[in-house]
Amino acid sequence: MSNVEFEKRKSIQQVEESTELAPKFDKHGLIPVVTTDFSSGEVLMQGYMNEEAFKKTISLGEAVYFSRSREKLWHKGKTSGLVQKIKEIRIDDDQDCVWLRVDVKGGASCHVGYRSCFYRSIPIDSDNSKVILKFEEKEKVFDPKEVYGDAPNPTKL
Repeated sequence: MSNVEFEKRKSIQQVEESTELAPKFDKHGLIPVVTTDFSSGEVLMQGYMNEEAFKKTISLGEAVYFSRSREKLWHKGKTSGLVQKIKEIRIDDDQDCVWLRVDVKGGASCHVGYRSCFYRSIPIDSDNSKVILKFEEKEKVFDPKEVYGDAPNPTKL
């Protein structure tokens, strides 16, 4: 574990206006995390951290998440080499959401092989009743089968 300690949540004033880090984890012990590219601001992914992952992220200077599908800590890039080096960590006003600004070693953050997990868009004002997603990223940065082998897809259906 790390030597990082979180403060107990005592008051709205403390949470919203003090310099004390007192994160609020949900009923499952998780806090949502939005991760963006430090230079471009592009949204790379959204994930979750439990208390241990958050503390490790702070102490290591690399992103560590909690995988809900695998139910364990996930040090981003440990297997793929696509490590997210932390440049800045921010927490929102009521300390229940984290924003990581990172440099990605290897240029991708998505396990599917794209740079960003947000590689498709949803059309608005469409006349069709069926929504058809549009691929905004045309090429993958890496081949997931080469990196992960035939490991099962980590996404729960």
